[in-house]
Amino acid sequence: QVQLVESGGGLVQDGGSLRLSCAASGIIFRNYNMNWYRQAPGKQRELVARITSSDRLRYADSVQGRFTISRDNAKNTVYQQMNSLKPEDTAVYYCNGRNDWSLNEYWGQGTQVTVSS
Repeated sequence: QVQLVESGGGLVQDGGSLRLSCAASGIIFRNYNMNWYRQAPGKQRELVARITSSDRLRYADSVQGRFTISRDNAKNTVYQQMNSLKPEDTAVYYCNGRNDWSLNEYWGQGTQVTVSS
């Protein structure tokens, strides 16, 4: 059984901070590229941050400098620190894991982030 479970979402004010966590089980976590996606109602799901199995980082331009993705392989957990949050960051944030060799892909259930103006 594979599970990705997000936590840490909530309601914050414009300019506030939030830290998301995604705890993985049922996979060899260190072999997976881990990603954070988000989707607002009526909009396309977009990749916001990625940390690969070899710790290479990638960010969407819209969050560069404000969001930080990290991972702790000993805890099978990926994090996303979100600072200077804006109302346009409001979305459901999803944790995603991909293995390039097995082509396995898994998704969490999502956690709501709401930034008030």
